[in-house]
Amino acid sequence: MIDSALIGAALWPALVNGLTMGAIYALIALGLTLIYGVLHIINFAHGSLLMVALYAVLVLFERLGIDPYAALVVVVPGMFGIGYVLQRFVINPARHGRDENTLLVTLGLSIVIENLASHFFKTDTRQIETAYTFMMVDLAGAVISMPRLLAFAGALASCLALAVLMRSTDLGRAIRAVAREAQGARVVGIDVDHVFAMSFAIGLACLGAAACFLLPTYYVSPQVGHGFVLIAFTVVVLGGMGSFTGSLVGGLLVGVIESLGGLLLGESLGQIGVFVIFIVILLFRPAGLFGQRT
Repeated sequence: MIDSALIGAALWPALVNGLTMGAIYALIALGLTLIYGVLHIINFAHGSLLMVALYAVLVLFERLGIDPYAALVVVVPGMFGIGYVLQRFVINPARHGRDENTLLVTLGLSIVIENLASHFFKTDTRQIETAYTFMMVDLAGAVISMPRLLAFAGALASCLALAVLMRSTDLGRAIRAVAREAQGARVVGIDVDHVFAMSFAIGLACLGAAACFLLPTYYVSPQVGHGFVLIAFTVVVLGGMGSFTGSLVGGLLVGVIESLGGLLLGESLGQIGVFVIFIVILLFRPAGLFGQRT
């Protein structure tokens, strides 16, 4: 029988750890939400592109000695540029007005990227160790690693920056206009193709930021994106397709449920609770927590 006192003592640390990981999930899911909300496509290469960003952080650290957090100034713009080029010159020309073409293109990109990573980096799991990797912080009795705390703060700051971009800039207003009615936006003079590419690029920039926050406490391998993209899709659908608020709340919720599930059922079974809650919510609210019914 599980000791209730022991569970009670571990509950607060599990909650804090769940929130820190949930913020990363939310940031990854926000990129996916933006791409879906504007382009109305499902990016199957999202996990593979996260893996590319993680390897970029790894290479910058190992070859140039650049700290993962300092790598933000390189990796985020780099992923932004990759996203713009991919959407403008690979994905968009392949659409030909058919969404299924886009699904096949992103799936093909995922396969190509993973095979290239396996060729250049092999299939080994790799990690980095910084001066602060094993530093711990006591938060009212919950001992948490310093990199996780920094990742939590950085992920929330990135989500806030994206929210400000969407609400308070001309680009954000153009993105929202195109997401609502692309043809109408084109009529009033908005360069819709450019907005599509910018939206995809911003979505990948979110992956770049997430990679910089993740790597001090996580690992990278050619298949590392699989688990994250599954969680990201779950978060997006759970929060409501196209909802930024839903992605943020859904990411934090998934992180907490995963952590508490790991506490009660064991780490290997922690994600069961995520999918149980996911199924229950969709049974009673198919549009997700913040999605609009159609």
